[in-house]
Amino acid sequence: MPMSLPYEARSSYTTLGLFSGAGGLDVGFEAAGFIHTEANDILHVATATLKLNRPSWHVVQDDVRGYTPSFRKGLDVLLAGFPCQGFSLGGKRDPHDVRNQLYREVVRVAALMKPRVIVMENVLNLRTMIHPETQRPFAEQIAQELAAIGYVTKCAFFRVSDYGVPQTRRRFVFVAFKDQFNEHFDFPAAGETTPSAPFLMDLLKEPAIALPNHEPIWGLKSQVHTQTGGRVRPDEMVVPIRISRTASDGNPLRSFSDPFPAMDTATVWGFAQGNVTAERVIKDRAVEKFIRNPTAEVTLWRIQAKRMRTFTAREYARLQTFPDDWIFVGSNKREFQLQIGNAVPVEFAKRIAISVRQALEMQDQPRMRRPRVQSAELVN
Repeated sequence: MPMSLPYEARSSYTTLGLFSGAGGLDVGFEAAGFIHTEANDILHVATATLKLNRPSWHVVQDDVRGYTPSFRKGLDVLLAGFPCQGFSLGGKRDPHDVRNQLYREVVRVAALMKPRVIVMENVLNLRTMIHPETQRPFAEQIAQELAAIGYVTKCAFFRVSDYGVPQTRRRFVFVAFKDQFNEHFDFPAAGETTPSAPFLMDLLKEPAIALPNHEPIWGLKSQVHTQTGGRVRPDEMVVPIRISRTASDGNPLRSFSDPFPAMDTATVWGFAQGNVTAERVIKDRAVEKFIRNPTAEVTLWRIQAKRMRTFTAREYARLQTFPDDWIFVGSNKREFQLQIGNAVPVEFAKRIAISVRQALEMQDQPRMRRPRVQSAELVN
């Protein structure tokens, strides 16, 4: 299906983004009707992407530790998807990683600007990783530091495939309100699991649909997987495949009927067609290239098909629910995947944003009421 993000009616509520990256969290709130004012990120290609797509935003490329917002009063929502690499199960999970302390820049900017709401997003491991200074879990420590500047925090974890995103990515979200928690706020309710087929199938048509960042080229250069060649029949199904991480326990052949595994900045995905097979083999560590551990006995996945190709940037972006008119700036695949893989899925961000907007509207219009559903945990 062509991806276009339905936009809610414009509100008067404003947002400002820290660690904005390519804009997933910011665009999601914009789609919920918020007026985005300013965005900050350290990565040049990410800020170039923001400037290209939203020339009306004030975009600042700078290390957040040296960043001061251009205005100080009247901000409604401060957004921050602070770096997850030091917490993530895909990384080293080092409590002393200097990036783990960057949440304090959110606290600093919040103390300066005093927004009505703070929305922070990261990985689940914040619940259990211990802060090296206080010996509290990072999630609890963050809530305590927000409390010290006058905010009450509710946090919850989500599998985004239950919120309109076709991948199993799991996220941890903080929502903090100034002075007292907004009694009208509830996190969005989970829905049905989202399959990947509606987001990818139309991109497999030939000739390719003309979209930004979408130039599919069949033909995979690989010393690991084998293309056998030969004529591909129209009735031969295209199969999603994981091209990298060949030692993974999970089968690299995936189904369009299910959500994809979590998109990240490193794992390479693609498609195969024609007599597609995958099997585990023992690598010949005496003769093969790129041997790091010659004594290892792990088996590796090897895919064979008539033809294969990697995902285009647009296909990665579809799985992160970016709209098709959101153009990514970059000079190579790595720069595209870094921006897309680090982003908050836009549809998930939009659903969080709608819940925040509804709570603000209810607070600002006391006559309006709705039933409350108790969810998540309140951290004081």
